[in-house]
Amino acid sequence: MHRFLTRALIAGCLTAAAALSALPASAEVRVFACEPEWASLAQEVGGGDVTVYSATHGGQDPHHIRARPSLIAQIRRADLLFCSGAELEIGWLPVLMQRGARIGIQPGQPGHLMAAEHVDVLERPAVIDRSLGDVHASGNPHVHVDPRNIRVLASELAARLGAIDPDRADAYQTRLADFHARWDNATAEWDARAEALRGTPLIVQHAYWAYLFDWLGLERVASMERVAGIPPSAPFLQEVLAHSRSTDVKAIIRANYEPTDAAEWLSERSGLPIVELPSTVGSYPEVSDLFSFFSEILTRLEAIPDQSASVPGFRQPTG
Repeated sequence: MHRFLTRALIAGCLTAAAALSALPASAEVRVFACEPEWASLAQEVGGGDVTVYSATHGGQDPHHIRARPSLIAQIRRADLLFCSGAELEIGWLPVLMQRGARIGIQPGQPGHLMAAEHVDVLERPAVIDRSLGDVHASGNPHVHVDPRNIRVLASELAARLGAIDPDRADAYQTRLADFHARWDNATAEWDARAEALRGTPLIVQHAYWAYLFDWLGLERVASMERVAGIPPSAPFLQEVLAHSRSTDVKAIIRANYEPTDAAEWLSERSGLPIVELPSTVGSYPEVSDLFSFFSEILTRLEAIPDQSASVPGFRQPTG
């Protein structure tokens, strides 16, 4: 009799635990975003029905993050994982996933959303070799710097949220429609502003901006990294300098989190201004969401022809 009661008690506890594991209708969906751009998009589509946590902030290089205990605690509670993918987070996300991430956010589940799996990825390497440096086998992971990708991913996100939280699927679709309307209006304005920028020849510090250049029709004359992710050597910088003097380059482009030494060295010797662009939402106080992110990028690029020192992020050479 005692054994029977014990088994019944255990069975009842297991049933109760299973019921508690389902998302209650009143609970907010907990979103773990690897980067601020995806946190911002999750807030747009999820609204008050989601709680969003960003693992990184706008001043960090998302390639190099430490799997801190606080991140492990957050991912254990997550109902949806939203990251760039394409090996951008390969140095830290697998560690977090192995430390207790729920079944629902594992690969193949509705709660596992990798942005690069749902858009056309640029710069897929034909050959993978250690000598090539920080090359991503799945292509360039920085898909968020093209607003056309953001639109596609908003739709995918709304579908995932609806699958996880079906009681509020209609609310997610309503917010998605509102976001798409505002996004389409903003994109049309950005496209009009971009016409004056098309074909502008630029030097980049890192391959971060491939999607931006593809969208705006900018020309990448040279990269300051011979090997991706590795600081350039002095001889290679001399090559870039010589190349800059033989072409009609307008500026040097760098992300806000990147080291300044190489760009300043080249700027002083070439006479080219440095344009520092926000890498994501939160890179600067004025970049508070995805709309201001793209608007600020265009504002800083538009300063190039005028050599306007009054525009934030635009620096004239000091040498």
